[in-house]
Amino acid sequence: MKVAIVKYNAGNIRSVINALKRLGIDPLFTDDADELRSSDRVLFPGQGEAGTTMAYLKTHELDNVIRSLRQPVLGICVGMQLMCRHSEENDTDCLGIFPTEVKRFQPLVHEQKVPQMGWNTIERLQSPLFRNINDGSFVYFVHSFYVPDNEFSIATTDYITPYCSALHKDNFYATQFHPEKSGKIGEQILKNFLEIE
Repeated sequence: MKVAIVKYNAGNIRSVINALKRLGIDPLFTDDADELRSSDRVLFPGQGEAGTTMAYLKTHELDNVIRSLRQPVLGICVGMQLMCRHSEENDTDCLGIFPTEVKRFQPLVHEQKVPQMGWNTIERLQSPLFRNINDGSFVYFVHSFYVPDNEFSIATTDYITPYCSALHKDNFYATQFHPEKSGKIGEQILKNFLEIE
């Protein structure tokens, strides 16, 4: 199986590469449109800031490439947020694959820290992406912005407010959490993604 990771100006790609290698996949790390389009699966992970990242994608025409993909695609963390329509982070227009907004967490009490950093549960799981995963399973998050619950939600999490922690539309999947840092649960999610028809 040919698995590609979108190469762009995002941090923290190494952990995704290592997680795939543990599953027996030696992924291609590329920004080449033909390589991305000819891959069986594409991952769009990353950490970073929405505005500069979208500017990079547009400059390198990766925005159109990602939108045009027809095989299963998995966005992770900032990758998920960039697949939405618009982000409050620097008032950024994003890829628009999911017609929803990305909002900044607004703490209600002093104890609510932003970013959310650490382990939290995923609930209301409803996708082949979560095969053999139980509601209430713990996964790892690091983020200051969130996607409100919407018609494309396939998992929810509660931090400050209930929000969408995973999305699915057509061949596009996305998780706000980091499956590559979420132990055996995350490994199963990545395995499920690789096995999606």
